[in-house]
Amino acid sequence: MNKLRRKELEGIHNKLGEIKTDIETLRDEEQEYIDNMPESLQGSERATNAENSVSNMDDAIENLEEVISSIEEAAA
Repeated sequence: MNKLRRKELEGIHNKLGEIKTDIETLRDEEQEYIDNMPESLQGSERATNAENSVSNMDDAIENLEEVISSIEEAAA
């Protein structure tokens, strides 16, 4: 791979890392919301939706980690 394409991959790698960090922050905020939810709302549809959101964000983070790893291998 030439320098130009490697540099472009590096830029994509950095952007994906930033996106991953942003999703992690949102996931942590949503988890904190769940953890501080009043007992009267625990088990409610709102709580279930929040838990599903956290799970989906966890999946997205794992997928991004795989993509980032693949990009690192491609640029090596």
